[in-house]
Amino acid sequence: MSKLLLTNIGMLATPQGSAAKKGPEQGAIQILKDAWVLVEDGVIAQVGTGAAPAVADAKVVDAGGNLVTPGLVDAHTHLIFGGWRQNELGMKLHGKTYLEIQNAGGGIQSTTNATRKASAEELTEKAAKALDEMMGFGVTTCEAKSGYGLATEHELKALQVIKNLNDRHPMDIVPTFMGAHLVPAEYKQNREEYIRLVCEEMMPAVKEQGIAKFCDVFCEADTFTVEESRQVLEAGLKYGLRPKIHADEIEAIGGSQLAGEIGAISAEHLIVCPPEGIESMAKGGVIACLLPATSFNLGAVFAPARDMVNAGVPVAMATDFNPGSCPCLNLQFVINLGCLKYKLTPEEVLTAVTLNAAAAIDMADKVGSVEVGKQGDLVIWDAPDLDYICYRVGSNLAKTVIKRGELI
Repeated sequence: MSKLLLTNIGMLATPQGSAAKKGPEQGAIQILKDAWVLVEDGVIAQVGTGAAPAVADAKVVDAGGNLVTPGLVDAHTHLIFGGWRQNELGMKLHGKTYLEIQNAGGGIQSTTNATRKASAEELTEKAAKALDEMMGFGVTTCEAKSGYGLATEHELKALQVIKNLNDRHPMDIVPTFMGAHLVPAEYKQNREEYIRLVCEEMMPAVKEQGIAKFCDVFCEADTFTVEESRQVLEAGLKYGLRPKIHADEIEAIGGSQLAGEIGAISAEHLIVCPPEGIESMAKGGVIACLLPATSFNLGAVFAPARDMVNAGVPVAMATDFNPGSCPCLNLQFVINLGCLKYKLTPEEVLTAVTLNAAAAIDMADKVGSVEVGKQGDLVIWDAPDLDYICYRVGSNLAKTVIKRGELI
């Protein structure tokens, strides 16, 4: 039996439970001073305060009086893609909008072209490098979407890459099928046929191979309408894929309302989410997965996070790492933005990037808090308390990352 004893924790800060927290509960975290944690065979066996016990054969790690939190959870990434899109920066600086760039042949379609050309080995190498960097920032679990293949062969290729990475990389990676990310160029004049392809060819293959847990769709002007999105998500449910939805990123066309109506596990982006969307999500038990680094990168407004918390919608936060609208995989920066732009408290932000993020990818029974029975995923911070990591901007404060009781 492998054992790791983490001692001399100045402050242990963690949400508690195995379900998303909403309203006032989002900020009700547990703070333990002078704490210790024992991990056995990758699972937290004991948590206590005061003098740590003597544990035979345990590897002892001294936290140095620093802050310890659960490993961070990045609940929304577009990890698998070919190429980059740095050429679009100048276009943005000259005033081109996201949709204008996309309609000019840039955007998702350009990444699709690069992803189709890339081999599985090339995609794997690129994604593994990104995962290493994410873990360096304190992330121990993440979600990864397909959606840049937009053809059966290439969507399956992307999802297989995710599966292989999950099998061999220390990061826990939860796969999402997003064949409905955009109608690809070859189907622009026959979008109904592409939706049929997603629902009747891609989804059965995804189910047969067991390579995705969720189905996501980009419900937005110039991508998929509300009714098209409903069609895709309902088809996904038939194949055992729980619904997620990109909603209200640029225009509020009804995606957040659909999320509540269909019972999506999460709605993502929600930059311009209207009050009726918040109400629908609250009624439908939907987790709002907010992506403040995307607002920052696009020069857009920030999602109404405080309104969502006040309305009883659980709020998670993630990076949205992708080559276009958010080439950022630093969840610590998202933490900073959560306080500075969403006006969430440090306690609410911690819950957003741990337990609520875990719940948004159906992992809250395993990760997202420091409790007996959860995985031994922990971060020792170069910080005395929780406020400090929210206050410091631009520095990597993750001192030591522990995954399933092993030092990374």
